[in-house]
Amino acid sequence: MPTRTDPAIWSGLFRISAESGQTLQAQIRQAIVAAILDRQIAASMPLPSCRILAEKLGVARGTVVLAFQQLVDQGFLIARERRGHFVNPEVLATPGRMREAANREPQDTIDWKARRRIAASEMPEPTKQENWIKSSYPFVYGQFDPALFPTAEWRECNRMALAVLEIRNWAADMVDRDDPLLIEQIQARLLPRRGIFANPDEIIVTLGAQNALYMLATLLMGKGSKVAMEDPGYPDARSIFRLAGAEVAPVRVDRDGIDVGAIPGDTNFVFVTPNHHCPTMVSLSEARRRQLLADAEAHDRIIIEDGYDSQLVDDAPQQALRGMDRSGRVVYVGSLSKTLAPGLRLGYIVASAGLIAELRALRRFMLRHPPANNQRAVALFLSLGHHEALVRKLSAAFTERRKRLSQAIDAFLPEWRSADTLGGTSVWLEGPPGADGAALAQVAAARGVLIEPGARFFDRPEKNGRFLRLGISSIALQHIEPGVRELATAAGRRPAAA
Repeated sequence: MPTRTDPAIWSGLFRISAESGQTLQAQIRQAIVAAILDRQIAASMPLPSCRILAEKLGVARGTVVLAFQQLVDQGFLIARERRGHFVNPEVLATPGRMREAANREPQDTIDWKARRRIAASEMPEPTKQENWIKSSYPFVYGQFDPALFPTAEWRECNRMALAVLEIRNWAADMVDRDDPLLIEQIQARLLPRRGIFANPDEIIVTLGAQNALYMLATLLMGKGSKVAMEDPGYPDARSIFRLAGAEVAPVRVDRDGIDVGAIPGDTNFVFVTPNHHCPTMVSLSEARRRQLLADAEAHDRIIIEDGYDSQLVDDAPQQALRGMDRSGRVVYVGSLSKTLAPGLRLGYIVASAGLIAELRALRRFMLRHPPANNQRAVALFLSLGHHEALVRKLSAAFTERRKRLSQAIDAFLPEWRSADTLGGTSVWLEGPPGADGAALAQVAAARGVLIEPGARFFDRPEKNGRFLRLGISSIALQHIEPGVRELATAAGRRPAAA
């Protein structure tokens, strides 16, 4: 009969790493639980003593003691006096993982493409840069900088949300409601920054801005709908509208934003990013804003305003279209992705109470409501002033990075023309005739420089391959100039001397 110290039994069960994101105690618990559920430990076999296992793993004995006690509390282990810890037989009595069945080759005989009703897989794919954080020069858009992330403050708010009384507030099924504290904070802390004043029944929380757009398209659009949107413009919005059955009408963009006079007369909806146009970062001028609102009222159009980065501080902030609207036809979409974290997936819609009520009814069938614990943690983050402090920090950092990037482009890539903008988290570049943004991105990636080809932002990407977008949210200031020098080398130029 094997004993608890047999190295052949235990050597392969524990893989503890100091580089893991989990604590040592959590890693030990995970290893034991996996071994139990995989039937690698019999009920009759005692586990190693806390002292022996601690020595084997090179950790403190107290770490193992706490791990064992947690597993006893959860019912995975049983502590027997003077004999040690054993697997709880009741756990082994449940069905196993059916390892053999899982390893069998699947027999998929169904043609799912023939059965589908929407062709989501045929829409343009996003730029995939999964290992951007390991890149030397990540000019990627929409990611965060770990050095700027408010780790201590975010952990504090999550700990507060996990207090007993707070858990009672969010653990219940909220059906179609949102955390009232978060709604209050969006209403009081976020919206006034862009001149929007709304009642609680005019706000709904979403799983990011993209979820908001999908809900709006599902509820309001279909075959026969026509959506005017900026060209170039946000590609996923274009795909979402087309998936809903709507026709998308591309409208050119100049230094003042979308050309309102070029919007087709039979358009039902207009999608715009007026604060910082995606992807050129130009702001919609005051005159164009008023023209757009008047034109929408004259033609009975709905305006979908995407304020994806509107929380960042601008030198000359402009009022949102929703704040200027007096007819209730502007639907405002906001997000915390560009300030707090894109992985949090939290956004919101501000619109007339009647539309918000319809969106709540729709959302209930889709996902009921976004996770209430995350809503409460974000609400606390806002209420304690952490978000306000973060916005100031990010805005200052991005202003400095944007200036450094523009200087580096002028010095090392003079033939690439950048849009003249005052804010935003990226720089839009137009290359010389014959430039190939996709090919350059591939060559640059081999040199540790990650950039985004710009063709995907156009309704006709095949005719617009000479554009690039360089993000500044995730690259450190000191890496910007050397990164542009490497990009210039990839583009076939010899960088000038420093």
